[in-house]
Amino acid sequence: MASSLNIGVIGAGSAVFSLGLVRDLCLTDGLHGSRVVLMDTDQERLDRVHLLATRYVEELDVPFEFEKTLDRDQALDGADVVINTALVGGHDHMEAQRDLAEKHGYYRGFTLSTFLQLGLMLEIVRDMERLCPDAWLIESANPVFEGCTLMTRQSDIKVLGLCHGHYGYRRIARELGLDVEKVTFEAPGFNHCIWMTKFEHEGRDAYPLIDEWIETKAEEFWRTHKPGYGDNQMSRAAMHQYRLFGLMPIGDTPRIGGWWYHVDLDTKKHWYGHLGGFDSEIGWAQYLKNLDERVAKIECAAHDTDSRVTEAFPPQKSGEQIVPIIDGLFNDNEGHFQVNIPNNGVLDGVPDDVVVEVPGVVNKSGIKGYVTQQLPRNLMLQVMQPRLWRAECTLDAFLTGDRRLLLTLLLDDHRTRSLDQAKGFLAAALSMPGNERLLELFAR
Repeated sequence: MASSLNIGVIGAGSAVFSLGLVRDLCLTDGLHGSRVVLMDTDQERLDRVHLLATRYVEELDVPFEFEKTLDRDQALDGADVVINTALVGGHDHMEAQRDLAEKHGYYRGFTLSTFLQLGLMLEIVRDMERLCPDAWLIESANPVFEGCTLMTRQSDIKVLGLCHGHYGYRRIARELGLDVEKVTFEAPGFNHCIWMTKFEHEGRDAYPLIDEWIETKAEEFWRTHKPGYGDNQMSRAAMHQYRLFGLMPIGDTPRIGGWWYHVDLDTKKHWYGHLGGFDSEIGWAQYLKNLDERVAKIECAAHDTDSRVTEAFPPQKSGEQIVPIIDGLFNDNEGHFQVNIPNNGVLDGVPDDVVVEVPGVVNKSGIKGYVTQQLPRNLMLQVMQPRLWRAECTLDAFLTGDRRLLLTLLLDDHRTRSLDQAKGFLAAALSMPGNERLLELFAR
């Protein structure tokens, strides 16, 4: 039976994200008749997305009600589902922080945006406690790992973190010539730090095919292939991490790795290809340029009354998990997804109150995570425990406002050459425009 829901979208001015959400909603019969409240702090961006959404549903003649507001309470009041995709300050503020950090000797920057995001996330769950205490919060804005761990510890609101990095297994399957539809996988861990414990094709272990590819085809691939900025899954860095830790890093995991992949642009190019990967000065600039171009295309389509929006953006499902999961939770259309939820015994060696990324079953009863194969001890010691330590330091710094913990995170960074360097950057970063709330938070 179909469910007509109240859905609030925070940060709806993100046109690329919202376009995918609108299309998926329109193509999900079980959610027809729902009311969607789009909320953003930028009126112009909000107007654009609202126009796009209303035109899209009119062209498809599907029953949806789209509203827009600058008031977060209005988006949350009586909601059944809240989706948060907001980035405080946007990419412009992140880039300003990155530029400042580089002036202090931190190649490719060090931003404090994580703490701004944590502040917003905590505000949202507090508002939900007042206005929609039984609603689900779907968190798609970063940092999913720290943010969802914070919210589930601080509130009883039902929080689900989602990301699409786990689809990296498909990139591997395609490169190996496998039928993706016949591949099964599992990749547990923390968001942006997940490891493929299961990789099967037609029920048979496909890991030997990766080993064969490395031995016979990898060098030629790395010599001739010109990857896009987001194509890191088959990189030297990914394969090196596989050999180092014993499991394939999936999705965004190869991007991070160890500091030795990121010393300078030449090093990045060696490990990630001619652009230096997603996080190099070249790759990131291309990402921002591509994002601007996609937003411009969406804006043009929304305002071009002589053309149909559905012609520019055909009604095809995005492949993202958000809408199918909502359909599963409220219409009992059970499905298996990659979810970020409190561990509660699913992943060995991780405290129960830490949010982990694991496969899970979603239906009207809720979300239940599972893992059939645990991460090996060496990976836990070398990668997972250090990553958890950084997350805990981040959360403690946020909750206590203790600047010493923030300084500790900087001192642990391989780019830090002296205590004075770290202190100088931290003082400058906290004092820059846009970080006023952080300066107040870290007054100690």
